[in-house]
Amino acid sequence: MNTNEETTPIRKRKRYDEAFQRSSVEHWMLSGQSARQTASELGITTQTLQNWQKKFKALPAGPVAGTLEALQAENRRLQKELHRMVQQRDILKKPWV
Repeated sequence: MNTNEETTPIRKRKRYDEAFQRSSVEHWMLSGQSARQTASELGITTQTLQNWQKKFKALPAGPVAGTLEALQAENRRLQKELHRMVQQRDILKKPWV
């Protein structure tokens, strides 16, 4: 018996490294977008994004997260550096007469 059965191609599962997974979840949480919008941007399914969120919620925070004091200290340091850079820029803008 000769049948014309169409075979469906076998889809390979894509593997994403942990860094991509973490950054995807962070992007979703910080963007204020829906899971569907973020997943669409990243080319993954909504379910995958939600699974990653559950996975990382159970794990301790990675090196990206810091203590509040450390973040405040870094913010102060960056504000001082910005102030110094603005002063340098203003000096360079002055006409030399």
